[in-house]
Amino acid sequence: MSKEIGFVGLGNMGDPMARRLIDAGYALVVFDMREEARKTFEGLGCRAVGSATEVADAAETVFVSLPTPPIVETVTTGEGGVIEGSAVKRVIDLSTTGATTSARIAEKLSAKGISHLDSPVSGGKAGAAKGTLAVMVSGPGDHYAEVKEMLGHIGKLFYVGEKPGLGQTMKLTNNLLSATALAATSEAVVMAAKAGIDPRVAIDVINVGSGRNSASQDKFPNAILPRTFDYGFATGLMYKDLKLCMAEAEEIGVQMIVANAVKQLWQLTNHELGPDSDFTQVVQLPEKWAGITLARSES
Repeated sequence: MSKEIGFVGLGNMGDPMARRLIDAGYALVVFDMREEARKTFEGLGCRAVGSATEVADAAETVFVSLPTPPIVETVTTGEGGVIEGSAVKRVIDLSTTGATTSARIAEKLSAKGISHLDSPVSGGKAGAAKGTLAVMVSGPGDHYAEVKEMLGHIGKLFYVGEKPGLGQTMKLTNNLLSATALAATSEAVVMAAKAGIDPRVAIDVINVGSGRNSASQDKFPNAILPRTFDYGFATGLMYKDLKLCMAEAEEIGVQMIVANAVKQLWQLTNHELGPDSDFTQVVQLPEKWAGITLARSES
């Protein structure tokens, strides 16, 4: 492989993942629409260029970490995109796009002799910084073998199969469970608090009992009860992931009754609080309906 590897998209998740690769000793050529992001990575010793194509002119392996399916598709296969690069042999897409978009991108890249590794991640900004993300990979096995060691610096790898989009399906089912846990825990703790139970005590009981989950163990103690709402994942992105999940379920003929209710709660949150709100703010809707506000007790 060429000495440099490419990285396109240096946002909330792309930034810490790219830093993991730098710390592992890889030389990066990077691109982001934001000048400040490019300058930051130049300060870290990377070579910043002016387009995704220029990244793909320099590197055989190009990582992509971008927020929405249309942006991912444009940056990978559109004009001025990775597909027009002269050196690129494989694209590692760390974004969440859904299986349909992933398969379409893979087909377009394949027509140009470029392999596509669908590699969405789960674990948030903290996991990205620590290198503890779950990385769900699907795509050609020979190309996965080429980059397995490199990907290992980002997180724990799960190769789910060669079929394009399988990584996306795995990511969407995982995010559905994460969203469900947060929504259900929000309603449960608001109910407990409305009845007169200290929400901190309610969370402590849940975490010892059978109801413990990612929201009760992490999001409530660290972002909701302190009222910081700074977990680092946007409501709009979670709503986007749930819509993608429901669309894929319908496409393959799977009924999702609970998931539909969860999606509706996120649709309301997205409408009332805005897509840029932190997704832990979903608790504010059941709080509003109950007429209370949760807060961490100092006792």
